[in-house]
Amino acid sequence: MEVPSVFNIGDKVVYPMHGAGVIEAIEEKEVLGEKQTYYIMKLPIGEMKVMVPTDNVEEVGLREIIDNESVSKVVEVLKGNKSKMSSNWNRRYRANMEKIRSGDIYEVAEVVRNLAIRDAEKGLSTGERKMLDNAKQILISELVLVQDTTEEEIEELLDACLG
Repeated sequence: MEVPSVFNIGDKVVYPMHGAGVIEAIEEKEVLGEKQTYYIMKLPIGEMKVMVPTDNVEEVGLREIIDNESVSKVVEVLKGNKSKMSSNWNRRYRANMEKIRSGDIYEVAEVVRNLAIRDAEKGLSTGERKMLDNAKQILISELVLVQDTTEEEIEELLDACLG
């Protein structure tokens, strides 16, 4: 996906590993003696604010949220069958972490689906349970902004998709 060279105040963007939010401000700040311009991003879930250096947009993978049409593709991924995962916990964890880090909503949806299915079949370790919760929050934060709805409604949608 092409990253626009500049985001504007009010743009809805996704910050991989943190989720989706809205750019509230673009400010110059001095951090460790260096002046830099930052996007001040407000994440609706947990009312968190994140400062992203405008120079690091591509590096951190900041991207625009998906469009409404893409939501049905996310739903398809969530309703799909579990993809092959390593039986080795460590490998599986690393592979899932890479997918979440990618910032790609379909990969995050895949992690949510696979871990939810695994949870239903075998249960999850504490680490994978945390990862599932984190991936769900990332997914929910973006879908809330895309659909302009509540966290509860998106959670219901996820639960319905995941059976």
